[in-house]
Amino acid sequence: MNERADLQLRHLAVLVAVADAGTFTDAAHDLGVSQAAVSRSIAALEAALGTRLVQRTTRQVGLTGVGVQVLAGSRRVLEEVGHLQRLVEQAQTELRVGYAWAALGRHTRRLQKTWAAEHPQTPLVFVQSGSVTAGLSEGLADVAVVRRPLTDPRFATALVGVESRVAAVATDNALARLRSLRLAELARYTVAIDDRTGTTTLDLWPPGTAPTSVRPTHGVDEWLTLIAAGQAVGVTSEATAHQNPRPGVAYRAVRDAQPIPVLLAWWKDDPPELLADLLRLTCEIYGRAEPPSLGLSLGLDQGSRSNLGPRFGSPPTCVGS
Repeated sequence: MNERADLQLRHLAVLVAVADAGTFTDAAHDLGVSQAAVSRSIAALEAALGTRLVQRTTRQVGLTGVGVQVLAGSRRVLEEVGHLQRLVEQAQTELRVGYAWAALGRHTRRLQKTWAAEHPQTPLVFVQSGSVTAGLSEGLADVAVVRRPLTDPRFATALVGVESRVAAVATDNALARLRSLRLAELARYTVAIDDRTGTTTLDLWPPGTAPTSVRPTHGVDEWLTLIAAGQAVGVTSEATAHQNPRPGVAYRAVRDAQPIPVLLAWWKDDPPELLADLLRLTCEIYGRAEPPSLGLSLGLDQGSRSNLGPRFGSPPTCVGS
């Protein structure tokens, strides 16, 4: 009984993070804590419940049968607690927009200034989070900027704009002397890819032309550090170039890569009060004709090309200009 009284919400949150990330290292990165802290929390949770929950191997972790059941219960508990926290936060006087890499790029400041003019009593605050939902599922943000599909049915998404892709190379790389590049030119190098929060996968290259060497990364800072050192090249959204200048890194346009969809995401059953205004203003700064209906969950699950405007198919409600 005394051990069970030591059970804490943060222990449940760590279990969920480990299950979602697949490794203690990635879970620690997502939570912003050390790997040792993650290990201690899992051990404390197992001690409190009196059973083994996690099976550790050299490469990844898995859950025991009981662990799977505890994970499901943990998600329910954390979601309920998060809902209570959001009810309290509704009384706060700011709208928090989460992002993983680059917010809205060159459009960020314009949106902030336009928003401040329309809603002087409700500051628009951008918060960075390295999670897949850019802080939305963790309660760090009310709305999130995402550039890849969210398959979690708890969230609604709306396409608000598109951005071109750029390459990132070391300034002393021969590619930096070119004004623009092709994917085939990048494929000759090791390509740094963050497959959890980044916008690039090997599917970007046509069949048979993908890079043979890939360097996994975790977040924009690690990605840029590798590239500046000449240890890899990368492909990202133009927003990254605008918001993340880095000594030693040159950004160059990629001529033959499809653009990147920019979506806003929010809790489907708990949209923020000023969501409609945020969608409208964001669509305007991206040059789109009108905001999407709040009754739609556009995302990209019905085919990414259909949501990228006239060049790739029928545009969504937020029509490209």
